[in-house]
Amino acid sequence: MNTAPSLPFTVDRTVIIRATPAIVFSFFTDTPRWAKWWGDGSSIDARPGGRVVIRYPTGDEAFGEVLEIEAPERIVFSYGYARGTPIAPGASRVTIRLEPVSMGTRLTLAHAVDSATVRDEHVQGWRFQLGLFANAVSDVVHRDVATAVDEWFRVWAEPDAAIREASLRSLLAPAFVFGDQFSMIAAIDELLPHIAASQRFMPGIRLQRIGQVRRCRDTVLVDWTAANAEGQPRGSGTNIFELDEHNRITAVTGFWNAQSTTGANS
Repeated sequence: MNTAPSLPFTVDRTVIIRATPAIVFSFFTDTPRWAKWWGDGSSIDARPGGRVVIRYPTGDEAFGEVLEIEAPERIVFSYGYARGTPIAPGASRVTIRLEPVSMGTRLTLAHAVDSATVRDEHVQGWRFQLGLFANAVSDVVHRDVATAVDEWFRVWAEPDAAIREASLRSLLAPAFVFGDQFSMIAAIDELLPHIAASQRFMPGIRLQRIGQVRRCRDTVLVDWTAANAEGQPRGSGTNIFELDEHNRITAVTGFWNAQSTTGANS
């Protein structure tokens, strides 16, 4: 970024968001999505000269205007506080660039300000704000994660091999991995015979999610139980799921509770 002489200091921050650039950029152009990570009442008119309004949950307000926009790669807007300190309205400049990467989108932020003191005051603020941003994006990308998790458990009891394979290839990322105390699976093609063996040696075992899906951005924590064909409990545990930018499962790690009594995998 070519920083103007009056704004010689920058807060620089780079994060990876597991979403496509188009979805990530929509949080800079769509007012409801903009407000999701700033606060109710925040808005943006995503065109050069358009007004930027930020209303923090604390009651503080900031204003600016869109200076440049190149969807879905770059947006530049001015920024400052209604109260006039530590930045007057429009007296700093925020540049955000998006770049597609293998895991989703690399977001690079540079907030140009007029002093080192102001810069240092905003370092933690941007760490916090981009954490909220990543969660807001993840809420959109992974809104159907409970359905995906339930399908993962259901497919372990699917008797039709062709249906089982089609479901898994839709559900899982190509570079999928799975592991628990009984297995280390490095690909979907290894998982398919593993599930078939599980059905052969432990017929009738069914897995089911217990309670709500707990998610932090792209990581999901789920409790589960295993029961035999008669409905008798045979084990329980917790799974950690990792998700990609298309809401596909990239990895599952299974943990068995100490009282579990069967070797059914999950």
